Amino acid sequence: MWNMYFRGQRRGLRRIALSLLSERPLNGAEIMQEVETMSFGLWKPSPGSIYPLLEQLSDEGLIRKREDGRYVLTNEGKKEAGSYHLRFLEPRSPPQMIQEMRSYISYFEDIGKQQIEQYRKELEELRDRISALLQ
Repeated sequence: MWNMYFRGQRRGLRRIALSLLSERPLNGAEIMQEVETMSFGLWKPSPGSIYPLLEQLSDEGLIRKREDGRYVLTNEGKKEAGSYHLRFLEPRSPPQMIQEMRSYISYFEDIGKQQIEQYRKELEELRDRISALLQ
């Protein structure tokens, strides 16, 4: 399913941008950053793809630019965004959640102890909560 949305296809970027804007107002740079974060760094749309898309969505009446430079969905944009919300990316069952947790642990193992030291407190809290679940 990721491939459908993160191959750099413009149609996928349209869906992602509208879905992100359904969460909160964002500017173009913030949308690019969110896509990069969502794709775990696999894809960061270029300004040459995001800004023409935002202009097109604005021309279609799906978004409007606020005075602070962030875009918001119009009522029409909310209707279109609602038809393909990205909630499917979230785990839907305990086995899927466990697999996702394994993936994150593998990520932390890859980046090494020195880089994760800054997150020690949060990781210890998570360890304690998981331990409490198992008691």
